[in-house]
Amino acid sequence: MIVFPLHGGDVRAPSAVFDQIFEVFLLLGTAVGVVVVAYTMYHALKYRDDGGGTDPYADKVERPEMGEMPTGGAGGRKVFYSFSISAIIVVSLIAWTYSQLLYIEQGPDLAQEEALEIDVEGYRFGWDFVYPNGHTTNTLYVPQDRVVRLQVTSTDVFHNFGIPELRVKTDAVPGQYTSAWFTANETGTYAAKCYELCGSGHSLMTTDVVVMPQDEYEEWYNGTEGSAGSGDQPAANGTATESTSLGTPTAGDVAATTGGAPA
Repeated sequence: MIVFPLHGGDVRAPSAVFDQIFEVFLLLGTAVGVVVVAYTMYHALKYRDDGGGTDPYADKVERPEMGEMPTGGAGGRKVFYSFSISAIIVVSLIAWTYSQLLYIEQGPDLAQEEALEIDVEGYRFGWDFVYPNGHTTNTLYVPQDRVVRLQVTSTDVFHNFGIPELRVKTDAVPGQYTSAWFTANETGTYAAKCYELCGSGHSLMTTDVVVMPQDEYEEWYNGTEGSAGSGDQPAANGTATESTSLGTPTAGDVAATTGGAPA
């Protein structure tokens, strides 16, 4: 009996990372907007024309004459401080965002050795998923709280495999393998789509991604031993069914020509 260790619950999922990036930009942008608008409104009200035709700050502020450069502002210190603070914020934000995207690109180091690797093959107009034991399905079955690494390729034209709810997306290039990873913290059925215009059936190139509890997935996976074809595809909690494709080779034919992902 094959037992899969739990790792996905101990690492940040790509969806959580992208949500965090969005929240940081949203909060920071809102804060900057509030400060700028408040500062502008304060000075607009403070220095507004009172309608009397006189300058209430004539004896407090030295106004420049026509053609002269302003000499106020404490020798440009306000400009220097505002520019320096803005530069620090922007550079820090760029560095932090880059580190988060690098994490998405490389994946969690501690979980890579025991990640579940699945080969994904795109063809017009469907997907085949080849598991480590050689079993092939048209629906992607994965366990909950487990790091899943996908090795994606195509058998005909350019495709792009993506699971929008899990923030997973990578190209499917004929003759090459690209990699992507994810972990799903909640069970359920998600939609996988092709994001590369690949022909008349592009909009139909969708399939289900079924996230199953760990014990149910182990039971299903152990039941596929010795089966290279698509076979029966049990649904998680009886809610998911196997996706179909149009005018494509059988899953068994595809599985016969594929092995594991290249080292």
